Amino acid sequence: MTMRFARAVAVAAAGLITLAGAAASQTALKWAHVYESASNYHSWAVWAGEELAKRTDGRYTIEVFPASSLGKEVDINEGLGLGTVDIIYTGQLFAGRTYGPMAIGGAPFMFRGFDHWEKFRDGGLFRELADGYEDESGHHVVTLTYYGLRHVTSNKPILKPSDMQGLKIRVPNAPLYTMFPEAVEANATPMAFAEVYLALQQGVVDAQENPLPTIQFKKFYEVQSDINLTGHITDALMTIVSGDTLASMDEADRATLIAVLEEAAANCTDEIVQAEKDLVAWFREQGVNVNEVDRTPFIEAVAPLHNGPAATWDQATYDRLQAIK
Repeated sequence: MTMRFARAVAVAAAGLITLAGAAASQTALKWAHVYESASNYHSWAVWAGEELAKRTDGRYTIEVFPASSLGKEVDINEGLGLGTVDIIYTGQLFAGRTYGPMAIGGAPFMFRGFDHWEKFRDGGLFRELADGYEDESGHHVVTLTYYGLRHVTSNKPILKPSDMQGLKIRVPNAPLYTMFPEAVEANATPMAFAEVYLALQQGVVDAQENPLPTIQFKKFYEVQSDINLTGHITDALMTIVSGDTLASMDEADRATLIAVLEEAAANCTDEIVQAEKDLVAWFREQGVNVNEVDRTPFIEAVAPLHNGPAATWDQATYDRLQAIK
């Protein structure tokens, strides 16, 4: 695996720390994310901490901070550079604020389905984008964890693009999340993840969009009558490790950390795939209207924006992603 540690080399050359000293002083790495402690993402992050301790004979472990306890998603992204966190889960569109092309995987209707996404994750294009992000930020993208197909929840059926006209829909606070609402003439309302349930309950927003497992563990179905299977984003969480953290570890421990994080991501991905298969029936048992949606008119509405003014990638990158078979 390619590792670019220009910052690490500079630190070592300056003699500011030694590898041995860093390993001795920093045994508990901080992993921050915005998801609930009941989520699969949190459970596998906790597993990673326990596994890292086993494989490094207790030299390293990971303390996991869920549910925005160390800040909102923008905050924890900044925390990588500030040294307040060592590892984060973050969306590709948030990483795209640092390196624009990284956001392409989080744009609406960018993938034909899970198989297309999986080949992107495991292929050369994703690693090139990750290297570009590392060059820009100094932080290392380990892999992607499948987050699921994002669907719109609301208090009415959403079956065609015109049903979303004027709908006030919460989206994450990253610019490209507005591409889908813009295409269907909805009113995008950026909002931190932790604030969404109350905003729906109080009618501050009419709708939100997230994958089925997230809708379940955040209990959005309690305050929304309809789940509309728009599947407009095949979403994923990036696992990113601070470049300074990696620089402080010796080669063997660094390799162990990366391996543990990759295993956690793969296992969590498998669980999310299974959860998506099971949850439609579960939601219907709870009395929620789960509406099948013809995605074709939604795709047709969004496609002209893929390489428009909001795109943070070039045409060649887009064409390479679409050519993945």
